[in-house]
Amino acid sequence: MNLCHFRFPTVWTSVVENFSSPGDKEKRNNDGLTPAEVFTETHQELVKEGEQWMQQTATSCTIVAALIAAMVFAAAITVPGGNDNKNGRPIFLKQKAFLIFGISDALALFSSITSVLTFLLILTSRYGEEDFLYTLPKRLVIGLITLFVSILSSMVAFGAILYLVFGDNKAWILIPVVTLASIPVALFEALQFPLLVEMIQSIYGRGIFGKQSDRMLH
Repeated sequence: MNLCHFRFPTVWTSVVENFSSPGDKEKRNNDGLTPAEVFTETHQELVKEGEQWMQQTATSCTIVAALIAAMVFAAAITVPGGNDNKNGRPIFLKQKAFLIFGISDALALFSSITSVLTFLLILTSRYGEEDFLYTLPKRLVIGLITLFVSILSSMVAFGAILYLVFGDNKAWILIPVVTLASIPVALFEALQFPLLVEMIQSIYGRGIFGKQSDRMLH
């Protein structure tokens, strides 16, 4: 079960409300409840489950993003190969691999911090019913995308460091080391990527529950 299951009733209610007249929205049933109040009462458990699932997902991803941010920050201040004692500049400054390392490390740091902040916004959300419509799904998509970017960028930076250390003479070491290091990363992304695709399709996909039809109703 994921956020799409919790989002479905909210989207359906939004579509029905767009077809309803203002008077129908304020009508009360035999228990004195409006349609909105009935929806709130009948979906309390679903909202709690959605909040719990979202918090667990955001917490797990926040830990991963924070670890990446700490790792790439440490790599940035610890210059590969050290500095030249004469001018204080990095020894590998003129090599292309060092440029690749600098760019990928900076991208990993920026994207991981963005991911952490996005997931923190999810954790501090008030988790209202309307938040499951677009606010929480969009934040989750942004958080996952930036997390994936930070993971890939950190792997590129890791490969660039290995190349700078071992060079062309021991390039045969790079392939097995990078391959082994990429296995857990690939497994994590393989597990989370379907969720990202499903969320994007749920938010931006076409159909009566898609955003395009929601615009047409307005």
